[in-house]
Amino acid sequence: MRYVDEFRDGEVAQGIARAIAAEARPERRYNFMEFCGGHTHAISRYGVPDLLPENVRMIHGPGCPVCVLPIGRIDLAIRLALTHGVVLCTYADTLRVPASGGLSLMRARSRGGDIRMVYAVTDALKIARENPHKQVVFFAIGFETTTPPTAVAIRQACAEGLGNFSVLCCHVLTPPAIMSILESPEVRTLGSVPLDGFIGPAHVSTIIGSRPYAFFAEEYRKPVVIAGFEPLDVMQAILMLTRQVNAGRAEVENEFTRAVTPDGNAKAQALVAGVFELRRSFEWRGLGEVPYSALKIRAAYAEFDAEKRFELDYTPVSDNKACECGAILRGVKRPTDCKLFGTVCTPETPMGSCMVSSEGACAAHYTYGRHKESEAAR
Repeated sequence: MRYVDEFRDGEVAQGIARAIAAEARPERRYNFMEFCGGHTHAISRYGVPDLLPENVRMIHGPGCPVCVLPIGRIDLAIRLALTHGVVLCTYADTLRVPASGGLSLMRARSRGGDIRMVYAVTDALKIARENPHKQVVFFAIGFETTTPPTAVAIRQACAEGLGNFSVLCCHVLTPPAIMSILESPEVRTLGSVPLDGFIGPAHVSTIIGSRPYAFFAEEYRKPVVIAGFEPLDVMQAILMLTRQVNAGRAEVENEFTRAVTPDGNAKAQALVAGVFELRRSFEWRGLGEVPYSALKIRAAYAEFDAEKRFELDYTPVSDNKACECGAILRGVKRPTDCKLFGTVCTPETPMGSCMVSSEGACAAHYTYGRHKESEAAR
């Protein structure tokens, strides 16, 4: 298959759906979590749940970089713009995430903060070069996929002696988040979120490869199938997971062989390892403090670390009590379980990060009308 349309063929999807229905045993339930927000949107956009048997359920995971960013990190970025007067460069999705005191990056901009939307970290470097008398900070977020470009930018700034450029590093790691979910009381003790397997992220796996997931399969007896973002990728992954569960297997399988290898991108991994090191702990929205789940800038590049340059101290901030983003990110609740969903909280007036991000579960349900079908079924 060479073209995207081939991965969206309706007849092929129906064929895979029939295979899943034939494999799914009527006496049991199958609960699979798609970790990545890209999968969540593919599932909602193409109506994948409509093709699945009633006893095969998809559970949304925390795989949206903006969704898992805690309020305290947004507060740090706002402080840089309003208190320290830096030029803050950020991706569009972070602009509207609610922060403390009714603020967001967008509202901080209306209060005079020089906050600029960029498409890539190279844009931030360009702004720093063009404004040598201003401090320019890149608000770096994302999983393993977006970390290598940040590492390249830091090395480039070092090579150029670009002393007015720094990075507020909020890069996080996928495997520790999966472990946190599997170790959470809801999954391990209470059993309210029974997970039979995971659909592993696509883009992240192109960087880290498929080997890091072997631990979850072996230690927790949970099968993992790495899948691409097209609907046929997701359907095939569900079929592969169903077959593993039926056979009592817990292995890592790679559906996305056209892009993912066992060892991943060694060059990107070496680049990241040279610039970043593990944090002892990092707060995730919805998951709380997760040990060794994020990266910080190494001492060799400390002059480009905004947290050190501006002596920033992180303060945790509780989420809006009425917002269920935290529970949704853990798979404990669905978007439609939140009382704010679709009423007070919409993409135009988001109350939580899951509705802000283009990859958020709430945004997916709202955008593609899945919530309307849920309401009609009640």
